[in-house]
Amino acid sequence: MNPKILKFKQELNRVFDDNLHTKQWHNYVDYAIIGFIVLSTIEVFLSTYDGIVARYGTWLHVIDYLTTAFFTIEVSLRIWNADQLDPKYKGFWGRVRYCFSFYGLIDILSTYPFYLHFFMPIPYVALKALRIARLLRIFRYMKAFSILSRAISSKKDEMKVSLQFLAIVTLILSFVLFFVEHEAQPEVYNNGWTSVVWAFAQYIGDPGGFADTPPITFTGRIIACIIGILGIAIFAVPAGLIGSAFTEVMEKDEKKEKIEGYINSIVHSFKFDKDQQHTGLFYVPRYIPLDRILTRKFLTQENILEAVKTSDCLHLYNLMDAKNSQDEPENKVVVINYYKNRPYGCCIDRGSKVTIVSTSGHTEPATGWLAYHIAKLGGFNYVAKDIESDPDNPTTYYNVSDVNACPNLPLFIEDINRLSAKEGSWVIPILGAIGLLSRPTQIHFCYNSTKHDDSYDDPNSRISDYSLFDKMYNAVSEELEKEYGYKSDKNEWYAIGKNNIAHHIVADNVFTIRVECRVWLYDAHFLSIIKSMSEKLHDTLEPEKALVLPPEMVTRPKGKDFGMEDYVN
Repeated sequence: MNPKILKFKQELNRVFDDNLHTKQWHNYVDYAIIGFIVLSTIEVFLSTYDGIVARYGTWLHVIDYLTTAFFTIEVSLRIWNADQLDPKYKGFWGRVRYCFSFYGLIDILSTYPFYLHFFMPIPYVALKALRIARLLRIFRYMKAFSILSRAISSKKDEMKVSLQFLAIVTLILSFVLFFVEHEAQPEVYNNGWTSVVWAFAQYIGDPGGFADTPPITFTGRIIACIIGILGIAIFAVPAGLIGSAFTEVMEKDEKKEKIEGYINSIVHSFKFDKDQQHTGLFYVPRYIPLDRILTRKFLTQENILEAVKTSDCLHLYNLMDAKNSQDEPENKVVVINYYKNRPYGCCIDRGSKVTIVSTSGHTEPATGWLAYHIAKLGGFNYVAKDIESDPDNPTTYYNVSDVNACPNLPLFIEDINRLSAKEGSWVIPILGAIGLLSRPTQIHFCYNSTKHDDSYDDPNSRISDYSLFDKMYNAVSEELEKEYGYKSDKNEWYAIGKNNIAHHIVADNVFTIRVECRVWLYDAHFLSIIKSMSEKLHDTLEPEKALVLPPEMVTRPKGKDFGMEDYVN
């Protein structure tokens, strides 16, 4: 998808979020929609007065056409953008599914039938009556209706069981009623249907009088009393269930608001920092120590755990996992902030023929920060897996044995292939490495299927332009060794296996860079190192494209300098 179209659809998704409690400019559109709904309803109401129609009919028609045109555009955009609302609405049949959802059906019935009278001999007034359904669209914006629908939904199984029980008991009683009343008044209770209709009609007060056949026997009247009590239960039980559900839903909302407050507080810990001594660039901190949040944000550990568990922009990570166990690392739990705009994590299209990929953001989230900045400073596309669909069984997308094993993996691969469908494209997964301090090399380039093989003749390799790869490798390795003393190797410590994601990618060239975690987590030159890597990758793989520093890294944006949400472009 064209990046401009994708960005427009993402903006539309924010416009159509139906949330009036956020401080976004998109809310003006929500209020405009509500205003047009009210205006349209007033127009329909006034058109029922002959005197008003005779005097102001022209204006009423103008309002009718204006509101219909507005809603036609809005509803059409909602249908087109339905895939951003939920992945199940993707594609043609997904849009059809959306059209038959509750709000989708209301949107269509209250808008598109207007055009039928231009092609079919249908009375315009009859079609206009459907406009009243637009009032139901206001429910989108009403918190009370949202609470009610969620309360009913949460207790639907309990209500279903209670109603099934009442229906079965009533059916049994109606048969007993037939047998005892048939003896006394056979001309009235001449079959079981009569008693069944009478019993169930009592629950709704028999408004049509079609079951005006009261029992006259003592037993029949006892059964009638029981049915009367059950009639009360039919309304009392669901009312009680919904009442308790109201309390539960409101408590959940209150808890959710608190947790959102915790998340917001934690994210505001990630205020843009400045690399004063080396690059002079602003950046989002790689992590915030848990102890700092505890002491500065006045949140308890339980608050932080709830926030991270609920959030789709925070990870917990123990920096001990970034060092080899033989180096006896110490525990240090930190919070990491990331950006999400896809079900699996993040996808940024910068129109580059180079795509940087982070495949293991959940299991090694700190590496995601490294990969993101290589892409950002190099002007490359970026795709990252940060969301774990099964937290109890976390997986990496680096090795893929079954594409359909994880629900988000096919979309992840699809996005990579979409971004890399250019001639001379390069896809570079970035991973961390935790070798011993004694390991002689720190930057590992992997492209062959066997370790200790730095040749360019492996049939399983996914590199097609070895000449350019070799130029890039020499440029990066020479720069990092000269400026920072870090050495590189080719396939010495790591290799690409037969299940590697490289074999599912259509790019012309695919190879992996593994960087020892201590390089970007413990070296004070970390941002300078990343900048040097990015520039050398750009200069060799995509020199024809101008390289420009991201403006938010050059000048701190006032008021919008907290976390990845303000940092991603």
